[in-house]
Amino acid sequence: MDLLALYDADHPSRTVRELTDATGLAKSTVVRLVHTLEQSGLLWSRGDGRTVPGPSLLRWADLARFTWQLPEAALVRMKELSEASDGEAVHLYVRQQRARICIARHEGTRTLRHVVRVGEEMPLWSGAASHILLSRAERPDIDAIAAQAPHPDWAETLWERSRRAAVQGWSASHGEREAGVSGVAAPVFDRDGHLVAAIALGGPTTRFTDEAVATFAAALVATARDLTALDCIGGPTR
Repeated sequence: MDLLALYDADHPSRTVRELTDATGLAKSTVVRLVHTLEQSGLLWSRGDGRTVPGPSLLRWADLARFTWQLPEAALVRMKELSEASDGEAVHLYVRQQRARICIARHEGTRTLRHVVRVGEEMPLWSGAASHILLSRAERPDIDAIAAQAPHPDWAETLWERSRRAAVQGWSASHGEREAGVSGVAAPVFDRDGHLVAAIALGGPTTRFTDEAVATFAAALVATARDLTALDCIGGPTR
């Protein structure tokens, strides 16, 4: 799994040497693992010394798309949220261990906008969406996630922001992960009241003034309630 995770949009193909350097494993181990993955169709040798994701992954990709594809009504609500925020980008995140994964987006219409690809992994220690996804987490969980941050003593800050998010029902962030980028997010729940996702607006900090954030928060909370009512996160038969 660690080997497969090294293939992405920036590295669609890899050599054994690249895989060895990236993992720190012995070359013989990497060769054996690559051979096993090739036999399972999860990797494919191009014949030029480079391997690419294999054809068997197409079946898994279709299954993942089926599982995580939102219904049209949810996509319409994300589009309407973008329009209500003057064209800001909208992203929907779920937690995956110590990261958050974008499962849907509406790109927005602004020339300068926040872009996160569907399937992209973002750090869970930063951003308004992370505050939301951690709003029901216990302190040891927060501490472990904050340890990944480059900021000293971040655990207390992350704990306070996630607790505030739990109380007010939304959260905002400014420059936590990258200077000049801001976000506002609200929680999405399932039919049993479990927190399953965070719906977020993101863009340049210059557009996320206090007045704008207040307007965004109201629109986000309304959209989050609609997505909660649709109960569509994680597939139609969760």
